[in-house]
Amino acid sequence: MARSVSRHDADHDNAHHVAKDWRRRISDNLAYGLLTYTGLQIFVTMKQLKEVSNSMLPYLALVVLVGAIIPAARMLERHWDRLDDVEALDPVHACRFRRDRMIIWLSAIGLPFLLAGLARGFAMMGG
Repeated sequence: MARSVSRHDADHDNAHHVAKDWRRRISDNLAYGLLTYTGLQIFVTMKQLKEVSNSMLPYLALVVLVGAIIPAARMLERHWDRLDDVEALDPVHACRFRRDRMIIWLSAIGLPFLLAGLARGFAMMGG
């Protein structure tokens, strides 16, 4: 009995000390960031673009804006994909992970509002 309790305690302690794979964490952040970016593009930027034009142009712009962010996200993820299994668990990457995560979320949330502001500005200058 004492043996199984100590094994359980050791397993429980190890579960709390397991390092997280940086590759998976950055991939998760990119996936959720892209979803956020796309959702905001649809609801924020599209509203502005529709006010400017009643044609199919806003929908084409949406496809271009969403498609344009994917190569940028892929470039950011490239560093993390190159890590081997040992490096992927190394805490030395924490600083770069925080930086990349900040870039992801500032871009995902900020770009749609920036683009909406630009669309509004162009609409005010033209009309």
